[in-house]
Amino acid sequence: MSYTLASASALTCIVVLYLVYQRFQRRISISHVRGPSSSSWLYGNWIEFLEAPAGEVDFRWSEQFGGIVRIKAPLGEDRLMITDPKAIQYVYHTASYRFPKPTGRSAIIRSLFGPGLTVMEGHDHKRARKIMLPGFGGPESRSFLPVFIGAAGKLAQKWQDLIASDAQQMTVVSIPWWISRATLDAIGEAAFDYQFGALDNTGNALADMYTNLFFDVFGLPTKSSILSLGIADEIPLSVINFLFRYFPPRRMAHIFETNKFSTSVARKLVEDKTVALLEGRSRRDIFSLLVKANHSEKKETGLEEKEVLAQMNTIILAGHETTANSLTFAFFELCKQPEIQKRLRAEIRAMEKTSDYTASDFDNMPYLTAVVKETLRVHPIFYNTFRVAGGDEVLPLLNPLTLDTGEVLTELPIPKGTKIITSVAAYNRNKAIFGEDADVFNPDRWLRADAPQSKVSLGVYGNLFTFVGGARSCIGWKFAVLEMHAFLVELVGKFEFEFISSTSVNDFRREASQLMTPTIESEREKGSQLSLRIRAARNEA
Repeated sequence: MSYTLASASALTCIVVLYLVYQRFQRRISISHVRGPSSSSWLYGNWIEFLEAPAGEVDFRWSEQFGGIVRIKAPLGEDRLMITDPKAIQYVYHTASYRFPKPTGRSAIIRSLFGPGLTVMEGHDHKRARKIMLPGFGGPESRSFLPVFIGAAGKLAQKWQDLIASDAQQMTVVSIPWWISRATLDAIGEAAFDYQFGALDNTGNALADMYTNLFFDVFGLPTKSSILSLGIADEIPLSVINFLFRYFPPRRMAHIFETNKFSTSVARKLVEDKTVALLEGRSRRDIFSLLVKANHSEKKETGLEEKEVLAQMNTIILAGHETTANSLTFAFFELCKQPEIQKRLRAEIRAMEKTSDYTASDFDNMPYLTAVVKETLRVHPIFYNTFRVAGGDEVLPLLNPLTLDTGEVLTELPIPKGTKIITSVAAYNRNKAIFGEDADVFNPDRWLRADAPQSKVSLGVYGNLFTFVGGARSCIGWKFAVLEMHAFLVELVGKFEFEFISSTSVNDFRREASQLMTPTIESEREKGSQLSLRIRAARNEA
């Protein structure tokens, strides 16, 4: 034990000396960029930044200091939080591969998924994305609509059975618990032509593994975990891998266990898909298309086995948990403003479908699309994204930046190694783009003649940055948007949703767990939850 402590202490000292050395090597300073004051050299602004509900501090700082904010990280390091559209465009669209992800966060993601698309950089990222793209195009995503409708319909039947067994013909359901299982079943069938059976089996091992995964690692942060996360982004990846191997953090236990289990599932599916391809039985699910595309590549440009397994792990989690959380926030807003729920239901029922829905039907439901866009705008599941300048750079600015010296800049030089936090949450509430009521959930903004527009083209959907943008935009965004449409149509069309008490609105919290998580303020330790009362939707004149 004493040897372990001595080794950890020595390593900590080396890390601190390394960080100090790095800082003095920089020729360019960002110290005159305005930002919040900090009373702690050790923690900087990190405690306030990571303990607050997702996006809350971002809103305050961007309102006070503008589109570029300097914040203090642990050990006195200066970092930038950006919401300026032109600066974001430069980092993610223009010079995407010159701004890799910080090492600490990449190491955590790699521990969960393996060497997948989300942690690949440069040429490796281009190579993997090229192979994966055939499964995520517009036609491919639309072809999975029957799968989404089927999963949502199965969930609806489960709820109808619960209601039928209740004397008052209503029941209380945990929205994230049920929807995450339905979306897991949907991703299983669409991505792998495989039945996970999460809705039918309440003890489904894979669903249980993914429950509260990000919350267990990042939620309810302690001072030591806040300090560790801040310092980790400064440490070389090889050192972090060494630390994870010999000094595994207790908070990472859930990630290590999940990766081991999901990779075993992935390996079996890869074997089955490869045999099917060789026997000429290949299907049109996403993973079959990936395996087929990978086999058509030259050996040096194809994916290695560990990379293929990592892509599957990424697709499963990113393809179901993010959508489930987005839908949970949508139902929260529909209960908070019942008139929106009624209006949406009226549009759904006006379609009077006697057959299955098609993607074209959704195109003719403008209020449905407006609700989806507004949910993604107000509640971006990845509320912050992180990058680091790979070299000295100059960030162009849409809005002039006033330094604390009084100097006004139209572009900002930054040194190599500058850590950048892009606040998706704050950008999505930019009043110059989304209107003076940008802090309000209002689907009508998308139906006005002056629908949200920006002087700078950003993102892939509605000028939002929810799915990021550029070379590293979310590869499955069309898939996610269509799935949200399908679930809202099926569930809002059949059920009425309401809070179980008058305190539900004020007690609801957007937990900052890297992945925005719906929690209850008085029960944060329980992780993701939102319980709503549901009943069969009544016919309204």
